[in-house]
Amino acid sequence: MRNRNRAPKNSVTQEKVSSGSYYEGERLARLLKSIHKEIESTKTLEGNSLPEKFWFKQQFAIGVNEVTRVLERMSPVSESGSSLQRSHMCNNHKGPSVHLQAILIASDCNPKWLTRHLPSLSSSRKVPLIFVKDKRGGSLRLGELVKLKTAIAIGVKARGNAINEIVEGILCGNETNLDTDC
Repeated sequence: MRNRNRAPKNSVTQEKVSSGSYYEGERLARLLKSIHKEIESTKTLEGNSLPEKFWFKQQFAIGVNEVTRVLERMSPVSESGSSLQRSHMCNNHKGPSVHLQAILIASDCNPKWLTRHLPSLSSSRKVPLIFVKDKRGGSLRLGELVKLKTAIAIGVKARGNAINEIVEGILCGNETNLDTDC
């Protein structure tokens, strides 16, 4: 008996390819090394007044649940580029509005349905996706970035620091400016 509610497997793959870019191999190594370098420099510039765990929470949305939560709190962007206002959501108790600059997603996520909603949610908020694919495991590589064992999704919060500058360079296609001294 076939499940009629199930979408074809290739539709998810086509959606991912059209809404984000894949990083793997040497390109991935350069990307993660440059982001890691900027994380270390930003931590030293800001000082270590906070424990490392809290500092990472201020800079990144770590994990699928937190990335989803931040995306849902962002207002959707219309086709013309202006944000749609919801009158009943303006004065809620959820705290200050935080915007994501980009989302890094491990492509080796198993089961795949854990991240299936992120491409459509991020496209409605105009947040770009970067898929991380590695032989060792994209979730392991993303975890190393935020000093955890694994991380399936990491959202880079827009804070206006050096981390955001390097991510902006990546999104604009200025990969030639990334450090190549691997």
